[in-house]
Amino acid sequence: MVTTSTEFDTVLELCQERHRRIILAVLATEKRSLTVNDLTKAIVKHNHHAPLLEISEEESREIRVSLHHMHIPKLERLSLVHYDQERQLVEPTPQFDQLQPQLSAVIDADPELEAPVAL
Repeated sequence: MVTTSTEFDTVLELCQERHRRIILAVLATEKRSLTVNDLTKAIVKHNHHAPLLEISEEESREIRVSLHHMHIPKLERLSLVHYDQERQLVEPTPQFDQLQPQLSAVIDADPELEAPVAL
């Protein structure tokens, strides 16, 4: 697969933020739609090495707010996911599948994420 410099720059930009790397890695591993709660659990699991119930409600809320206002909208603007706000469901798109090999290469290079990054 040939990657343009624009696609490569997009991949690097997407992978700059740790929460987004976790989201992308979980979507790539699970290969299905996930809820915002699923993504929050994954971030907590990989950032805090603890179940969702073991972190403060405030910290959990901050993660959900960042997902809702920053990370998911960025992925949606780039057509990598479709976000159903009513159902709180994030669905990978065919564009995600096309960029997934490049995303995985960058994510796999993250020494703090143990593969596979699953729920």
